[in-house]
Amino acid sequence: MASVAAILTGLSATACSVVGVRTVEEPSFTVVERVGPVEIRHYGPRIAAQTVVQADVVDARSDGFRRIAGYIFGGNKARTSIAMTAPVAQSSAQIAMTAPVAQTQADGGQVIQFFMPKQYTMATLPVPNDPAVQLVTVPAQTMAVLRFSGSISPANVAEHQQTLLATLTGSAWHPDGAVVAWFYDPPWTLPPFRRNEVAVPVSLG
Repeated sequence: MASVAAILTGLSATACSVVGVRTVEEPSFTVVERVGPVEIRHYGPRIAAQTVVQADVVDARSDGFRRIAGYIFGGNKARTSIAMTAPVAQSSAQIAMTAPVAQTQADGGQVIQFFMPKQYTMATLPVPNDPAVQLVTVPAQTMAVLRFSGSISPANVAEHQQTLLATLTGSAWHPDGAVVAWFYDPPWTLPPFRRNEVAVPVSLG
């Protein structure tokens, strides 16, 4: 397992994000269309590290973050540090383990997921020391995304998820999966400066 010192050293790189200044890699995407405040984005395939945590939504986010942070800050067979990326995500719907998004309910637990830097492949990523951490491939997706700042409480996330779905009503884009929430900043970022997003897979028709 990675030492606490190694994890803290890695997290120190994000200290400037107290006011929302981000230096970590994010998955690339193409904006296909805009529907009011909602962006329709296309993401290519991605690799993620994930873990299942038996806890409520809030505690699982914290426990899962620490578990996967241990992996990316040296808790792996190669003892290699992997750069942090954003976002971390959350969903209340069950999604197959072969194609998840960062936090989702599964078998009574919560799946927490970090996307890996694009320089890696399944063959080049180090094997996690912790058997509870898995590497999975996330397929290409077209997502409708609504950005918001402020609290990441379940109530605030749910309110924006409802706004997202209401905005899509009557448009050419239809929800085609679970609504998720993506969090781009660490817990110490001041709420007005946070970048949060709610997203849902969509299709035309």
